[in-house]
Amino acid sequence: MTRSALKRIAFCTPVNPVASGISDYSEELLPELGRYFDITVIVDDGVQPANNELIRCLPVEAASKLPKLHRRRSFDAIIYHLGNSPYHATFYDFLHKLPGVVVLHDFVLHHMVVWWAVNRLKRVSAYTDELARRYGPASLDVARLILAGRYPESAFDYPCCESVIELADGLIAHSRYVAERVDRIRPGMPVAVVPMGVPLPPPIARAEARARLGLPQETLIWASFGHINPYKRLEPALRAFRRLRSDHPDALYILVGSSLPTYDIKAVVRRLGLQDAVRITGHVPTEMFQDYVAAADLCLNLRHPTAGETSASLLRLLGAGKPVLVSATGAFAELPPDVAAQVDTDECEESLILAYGQRLAQDPALAAELGRRAREYVASRHTIAGAARGYAAFLAQLYGWQEPQPVRPPLWELAAWAPQAQPSTAGAAATQPAAPAAPASLVSLLVGAAAADLGLQEHDVDMLDRVAARLRGL
Repeated sequence: MTRSALKRIAFCTPVNPVASGISDYSEELLPELGRYFDITVIVDDGVQPANNELIRCLPVEAASKLPKLHRRRSFDAIIYHLGNSPYHATFYDFLHKLPGVVVLHDFVLHHMVVWWAVNRLKRVSAYTDELARRYGPASLDVARLILAGRYPESAFDYPCCESVIELADGLIAHSRYVAERVDRIRPGMPVAVVPMGVPLPPPIARAEARARLGLPQETLIWASFGHINPYKRLEPALRAFRRLRSDHPDALYILVGSSLPTYDIKAVVRRLGLQDAVRITGHVPTEMFQDYVAAADLCLNLRHPTAGETSASLLRLLGAGKPVLVSATGAFAELPPDVAAQVDTDECEESLILAYGQRLAQDPALAAELGRRAREYVASRHTIAGAARGYAAFLAQLYGWQEPQPVRPPLWELAAWAPQAQPSTAGAAATQPAAPAAPASLVSLLVGAAAADLGLQEHDVDMLDRVAARLRGL
């Protein structure tokens, strides 16, 4: 089949150097999706893609040209990638004029809609009127805080995604969590749950990564990755880490990623007296990011409240074969229990973080086995080829096309990592059976220590039972 015979797709997305995880997502998906479709990439005006392979293999056009291009080329479909950041405001704007398929990366679009109204429309009332119409006058209290530069947790109660769901021809989600909430807003809307695809990260030896980063070889290291903000649950994680240091006084906690300017994480660290034990790297290049992942003994990817996102950074941690703690909320709760350890977001949160950290530090074989299963899960369930097939099947079903088949090789090659290759941290467990569940006496000791630190008494039965149940799931 010639390129001219393929269905024509306008693919509206941020790309690098735009600092969005969706830039990476799209650049990883496009080489495989281009096997099925004739794709034109639509980017914000003024964005010059940094990916030379993208420029070489696909036409790239400014968003302002989309209406004219659509009239001239008559795209068979337009795909809009929408997430909760200003980088998607242009595509949100065009969705109101040209219908298409929405890939909803975040169920909550509140912060993006605020930016769109204030900066693109120059009309605050477009935001406040929408909020009042959808949610009633009580929502305006949240609006006043946000317009004053504050972002309360209650903003997550007002997702501001309704107009997107009403305007879209169909919707692609990456989790059942999002798909089910979309169905409540617009029952019967065509929705596909397509797993997010990520390339398997390279296997990197822990010792080599630590040597390159100047980190001590024998020290216990926790690490959190991604943009630092109040919703990443760093304060309970740091409190748990502070108590962990009674058994591991040299332990380090590394925070890898940029910080929200209005969130003073350094002040939090000072308040907890952890200045000598916490390192904040800021944004780091990809190679260094991968080294920090390889260097960590435990990775934490906690979020509450959730915007309904499926985290590519989490999948990269799992794909690297690392034991990972996630919050038991939103899409993260859909992960199998033998792939990531889930932390409740209630009063048990800090206790669970501590208990998991102690359990995995005391049993390296169990930590390695958890990492091995995590990598296998990503290698089988979150492939880029599988994601592209999901897109192709949904578009064909939605628009009544014959389901397209891949007619050419990937447009360009990503770094390929064989699924059977395991990171060195998981190698020890690869030839061993899974570690048995912790004996009751160990569970009791771990839970008891955490509970004492939290000031719990023996009558706090419900909380203790939930902590113990989570640990037994490891």
